[in-house]
Amino acid sequence: MTLAAPALLDAQHLVSTYGLLGILLIVFAETGLLLGFFLPGDSLLFLAGFAAAGNLGGLSQPIVVVCVAVTIAAVLGAQVGHWIGWKAGPVLFDRPESRLFKRSNVEKAETVFTRFGPAKAIVLARFVPVVRTFMNPVAGVLEMRPREFFVWNLIGGALWGTGITLLGYFLGNVTVVRNHLELFVLAVVAISLLPIGIELLRSRRAS
Repeated sequence: MTLAAPALLDAQHLVSTYGLLGILLIVFAETGLLLGFFLPGDSLLFLAGFAAAGNLGGLSQPIVVVCVAVTIAAVLGAQVGHWIGWKAGPVLFDRPESRLFKRSNVEKAETVFTRFGPAKAIVLARFVPVVRTFMNPVAGVLEMRPREFFVWNLIGGALWGTGITLLGYFLGNVTVVRNHLELFVLAVVAISLLPIGIELLRSRRAS
């Protein structure tokens, strides 16, 4: 699969070149550091599972090890993000606009948090690119209690980290997926938006 994006954004290149350690660092950065929102998340996990099934070089670890490690990295990253928001407070998001920091990204996370409530927002945000990066510090800024955050962070991290990785693992043995990998990676990103889309439809019907 040849992608025109820079190597840092090419999930297949990252998996085959840096292996599990690279995957864990990227998952941690995307979920815990504000500058990590541009990194591939869903596609990276899908390809990690795909590689663990023996269809792509770079991973030699069993799928169980990959799933557990990815989940831990996702949970720890989000905890760091929450801690940053908790300690820095609103000042964190009052910083000037830059190419890597957009107030609109923060507002998207705040909207999800307000609309769905803390618990559901933390879980749903895992499946939404960009929002999952900013949701954790937003939860800290809005003073979501650390213990409550940890519980829902653990649930969301496990569903996201294990779920999408296993999807790539099991689909990796399907011939049509191997032959059209790039299309399926794009489909995974699109599917990852379904949970929050369904919740938005439900909230609109309820209102």
